[in-house]
Amino acid sequence: MNIDSILPGSKVLFANFPGDGHFNPLTGLAMHLKSLGCDVRWYTSKKYEQKINKLGIPFYGLKKALDFASMPDIDAVFPDRKKYKGQVAKLKHDMINVFILRSPEYYEDILDIYEEFEFEVMVADITFGGIPFVREKMGIPVIGVDIIPLTETSRDLPPAGLGLTPSTGFFGKRKQDVLRFIADKVLFAKPTRVMTEILGKYGIDTGGSNLFDILIKKSTIVVQSGTPGFEYKRSDLSKHIHFIGPLLPYHPKKERQSWFDEKLNQYSRVVLVTQGTVETDVEKILVPTLEAFKNTDVLVVATTGGSQTEKLKISYPEPNIIIEDFIPFEDVMPYADVYITNGGYGGVLLSIQNELPLVVAGVHEGKNEINSRVGYFKLGINLKTENPTAAQLQKAVEEIFENPVYATNVSQLNKEFNEYEPNSLFADHVASLLRRSKRQLQAKQTLEESIY
Repeated sequence: MNIDSILPGSKVLFANFPGDGHFNPLTGLAMHLKSLGCDVRWYTSKKYEQKINKLGIPFYGLKKALDFASMPDIDAVFPDRKKYKGQVAKLKHDMINVFILRSPEYYEDILDIYEEFEFEVMVADITFGGIPFVREKMGIPVIGVDIIPLTETSRDLPPAGLGLTPSTGFFGKRKQDVLRFIADKVLFAKPTRVMTEILGKYGIDTGGSNLFDILIKKSTIVVQSGTPGFEYKRSDLSKHIHFIGPLLPYHPKKERQSWFDEKLNQYSRVVLVTQGTVETDVEKILVPTLEAFKNTDVLVVATTGGSQTEKLKISYPEPNIIIEDFIPFEDVMPYADVYITNGGYGGVLLSIQNELPLVVAGVHEGKNEINSRVGYFKLGINLKTENPTAAQLQKAVEEIFENPVYATNVSQLNKEFNEYEPNSLFADHVASLLRRSKRQLQAKQTLEESIY
């Protein structure tokens, strides 16, 4: 990229839906623009204020928008949420209450921000409901950063959101056609209708798009985290969608003491297991994994995210088990042979970067889409459940140990990852929008001068 193409002082506002997986992947992009001299600021939940301040980026908090992420229990904020038990029912509830209904609130906040900070481009994760308002009501270009597997509707694929994999045969494709119709007209009809009605009140036309397509179509450019090798093939991919490689959180380049345990060199097989920081029920994956491999010749390294760490250490004192609140994955993944996870996108991408095959067990919060790709591309084994048993986990890990196809596929995808430079590619897109924005502004000023 020609760095001179981004003028120092160019104003860029970052924004994200309040969730760790929506915030963290954007931090590296923000810091790269900052290093190029951009005036970067960030609008999001107060939950991330401290992290943003540490990055040296001015922070704008949610004011008119409900800041549910700063509250201790989302079920207390949305009490009806507990009534929805099924995967689709809970997903629909969250789409409406957590995502869609917040959209005009984000817009009101951003209008206030613009009075102080006249940003030229907004960068937002693709689930951020303020995207259509900023682009169409404010006339400001938006880069949507897709930090989840691509959800754009395709004639080649089943509907997004259900964790289904593509069919290639004639009858399989016709079944996909029917499923897309059912998803649009039945399963996700209500969230789409609510979003369409809200945008319609502001004069924003969705063109009949479904919920999964609206924010993609309303973005000026979409940059997709990951590479084509980790996405289903589409013959009708929109031209404004661009893969830029895996987006991972920003880590400052400072010296720190690396994590290490001598046991890593004492075992020929090492399993790394985590549930991330959001899932606090250790019975879902951590306990079954520890049960599966305690007192075996497999070293288990478990990170709890702070959930019941001491209790687990007492319950599992076996010599082949290490349990910690947090371990930097870049320190432990090079030693591991298998990564067991519920399927957070960032962790999956990092696992691939470390050529580490996976066992995935997660369904909710979109993890079914991530995990279906892990299984489809044979990067690991998808157990298709939120609650795997110890026997299922043991069998899956043994399959990965014995069958080299998983390690081979992960290694090949890792090579594709290494062909991409996310920060540079992203900066190119920002530069193109800044140039376009300046040309439009100059044309507007010329027109106004000619009138007067």
